Amino acid sequence: MREIIFDTETTGLDNRLDRVIEIGGIELDNHFPTGRTFHVYINPGDRKVHPDALAVHGISDESLKDKPGFAEIVDELLGFFGDARWVAHNATFDMGFINAELARLGLPAITNDLVTDTLALARRKHPMGPNSLDALCRRYGVDNSHRTKHGALLDSELLAEVYIELIGGRQTALGLTSADGGDRATEADDIVIAASQRPRPLGSRLSVVEVEAHAALVAKMGEKAIWAKYSDVK
Repeated sequence: MREIIFDTETTGLDNRLDRVIEIGGIELDNHFPTGRTFHVYINPGDRKVHPDALAVHGISDESLKDKPGFAEIVDELLGFFGDARWVAHNATFDMGFINAELARLGLPAITNDLVTDTLALARRKHPMGPNSLDALCRRYGVDNSHRTKHGALLDSELLAEVYIELIGGRQTALGLTSADGGDRATEADDIVIAASQRPRPLGSRLSVVEVEAHAALVAKMGEKAIWAKYSDVK
């Protein structure tokens, strides 16, 4: 199964007016990174980067002047994703912008059934939160010390590690399959081992001396002693 862990950076928060200016993606195959990545900066045309967005990702208007527009990279983007699932943290935000860009070009939207939202996964698994990407990195021991600014490719790399933990940890990514292509982990879950009973109980390991000493101790406790209920000594 192919999945693309991706992230976007934008000029602002309103996908009706603001534009995508960076997209980064990491390809996973059966939850393993393949080494294939996608990364591009995009010229937003006449839309300027909002100061609040600039403070988050540090991508200036000046740095985007010589970059291609979305129309120039869309074929490469869709070709990279292909039939893979789109996996993002707070995917509603990212997909809102991607689909707004596609709509401007008269292209069909990416449907929700092709999208996985890791924020929704995190909220189900850790309902008390916090579930930001930084918080999840701390929870799962993912080193994000080099993340001083948001960046689409860097955030995708961090999210790929977090995503593996969210869906069950590294054992999920082992990809163990049986000779006929079945999933061994799934098959193992279906195996029921019935408990068997010995035909004859094992003999006592107590010596005669130990048995007699115990009986004498119970006798001294009196008839109301709880041990008397589980002993032949009256």
